[in-house]
Amino acid sequence: MASPTALKKETDSNPMTGHALQNFIFTSESVSEGHPDKLCDQISDAIVDRYLTLDPHSRCAVETVATTNYVGIIGETRCAKELSHATMEQIAREKIKQVGYEQDDFHWDKVRIDVRVHSQSADIAQGVDAADNKDEGAGDQGIMFGYACRETSALMPAAIHFSHAILKSLAEARHSGALPDLRPDAKSQVSLEYKNGVPVRATSVVVSTQHSEGVSQKDVREMVRPHVMAVLPEGWMCPENEFYVNPTGRFVIGGPVGDAGLTGRKIIVDSYGGSAPHGGGAFSGKDPTKVDRSAAYAARYVAKNIVAAGYADRCTLQVSYAIGVSKPISLYVNTHETGKVPEDVLVKAIGQVIDLSPRGIREHLKLNRPIYARTAAYGHFGRDPESDGGFSWEKTDLVSALQKIIG
Repeated sequence: MASPTALKKETDSNPMTGHALQNFIFTSESVSEGHPDKLCDQISDAIVDRYLTLDPHSRCAVETVATTNYVGIIGETRCAKELSHATMEQIAREKIKQVGYEQDDFHWDKVRIDVRVHSQSADIAQGVDAADNKDEGAGDQGIMFGYACRETSALMPAAIHFSHAILKSLAEARHSGALPDLRPDAKSQVSLEYKNGVPVRATSVVVSTQHSEGVSQKDVREMVRPHVMAVLPEGWMCPENEFYVNPTGRFVIGGPVGDAGLTGRKIIVDSYGGSAPHGGGAFSGKDPTKVDRSAAYAARYVAKNIVAAGYADRCTLQVSYAIGVSKPISLYVNTHETGKVPEDVLVKAIGQVIDLSPRGIREHLKLNRPIYARTAAYGHFGRDPESDGGFSWEKTDLVSALQKIIG
């Protein structure tokens, strides 16, 4: 067994948990809206949105699987109004069409869609529902993490922020017709060099994007290049021999034909790209009573406001729950030796500015709205708050309240 000294040395030399190691390279990846797993996330969240449109208090746990010529939708729901299987099938077809799949063996109008969604378990419902003097409980046990840092204006880690932005830029060009030879499935990966704990340049960039037949690897490389250079800060482009585009040489067969997709399989892409811990629970396909989703959003919201208020340059927050219990079981804050005030002061202040019970989170962030399909590609965090309540957890409206309490 390693000695305590050895364990401390190992921890302190980890670039994402300690700050003794200031010079390192860190990598994050993203996947496009057409990646099979992300397509499934979007279908699941589009169904969640439809349920919340019918009934803001709907309960949903919807999973999607996709492969060649097939989409399966399963899960448990509860709603004041009926949502038919035929409607869920139509929602799935609309989402597949919107993403752009009209290829052989996976076409939005021809793919077989099998819906096997049934009513929510009464045992789960009785643990979650409010009754008599019992407040609404958490939809499951679990630990959720939030994170924020000063590496980008969005207070997100730089590598995942740039990885998302590259793919989003390529998708917008594909949809506009500017890049007609690109297809929906794509992945990106950005490696950044850190000096004195600060990212200074890209050491390598990898982009794999599906394309039409007859387009060369060189052609695809030049299609991708301007989008990478537009996303990275000036002077940050990696060396030419570290710029990898479709490194296998060809990517014509893609999407669910090339690889099966499943809801909830890209949780690190959804959050912080590995720069911070993840509790393990997926976000997509779940209504906001599921703390896997709502408490992860709240944790990001609080961590971002702590950094925005100037109390830390980096902040990790963990909150935990037990199924059927309304209050959090624990709350943990780590400012990674960048804090301007003690962490226990932050913990006490958090309890005064937001109620982290499931009901408190939903009401504070106004989560019982159809705002989730848009989260299911290009990350749930680091996005701009929207006028209809989308990405409300990205607001920094707790700053003044924190400053009033802490000073």
